[in-house]
Amino acid sequence: MSGKARYEELDWYETPRYYDAIFDVDTDVEARFLEDAYAAHSSLPERPRVPLRVLEPACGSGRLMVEMARRGWRPHGFDLTPEMVAYARERLTHEGLQGTVARGDMADFRTRGRFDLAHCLVSTFKYLLTEGAARGHLRSVARALRPGGIYCLGFHLTDYGRTRGSRERWKVERDGALVDCTIEGWAANRRTRLEPVESRMRVLEDGVEKRARTRWNFRTYDARQVRALLRSVPELEHVATYDFHYAIDEPQKLSDEQGDTLLVLRRL
Repeated sequence: MSGKARYEELDWYETPRYYDAIFDVDTDVEARFLEDAYAAHSSLPERPRVPLRVLEPACGSGRLMVEMARRGWRPHGFDLTPEMVAYARERLTHEGLQGTVARGDMADFRTRGRFDLAHCLVSTFKYLLTEGAARGHLRSVARALRPGGIYCLGFHLTDYGRTRGSRERWKVERDGALVDCTIEGWAANRRTRLEPVESRMRVLEDGVEKRARTRWNFRTYDARQVRALLRSVPELEHVATYDFHYAIDEPQKLSDEQGDTLLVLRRL
């Protein structure tokens, strides 16, 4: 994709179709892990004739909601961005799948009924920029889970000693659109616990090039900070840790040696 088109100051979360294409690569693997984690770590009794309920805070484009619904789960998701909510709802309707989508804030929410499984992956949790917001989120999840249900929470840990930035790039093609996305992060500030992040997306579709750039801050965590946060929400028990290989038979230790961290928390 070449040319001299300027970046448009657009929020990539307002383009759910392209966002979905970028992150859909691992959807099947993630969904399989969620089912394996539920089987391995939930202490809920079997209910063979009752669809299991799964909750996804900050559900984005609904890719995992759709996949879990295909697997027989009854999903509910919410997101702050209206475009994402509409897109996720439309996908479920188009495929004739059962599920509900609403607008909501992951920092503080309440749900109708309780859920067997909840999940929030790909570092979305780090958008919560204060300890109070992070704690409020975990307490909201605890309220939403049935005792014995689990929460799978995935995010990157921070190496505060790192002075160089990081960069990830995806190039995917879907439905005639070529999407090229780069996400770049800069060194975290240990005092403020903020890490500057920027996404740059270029899309070539129908002979037209579209560009977007979005900047934000992530809240940072090392292993010690994660443990301190979990201690402040005792209704959720930390029962296992994995990485982003999503291998249920390869549990890891929660440590600073492991950047990609996936926690399994069980509702007491």
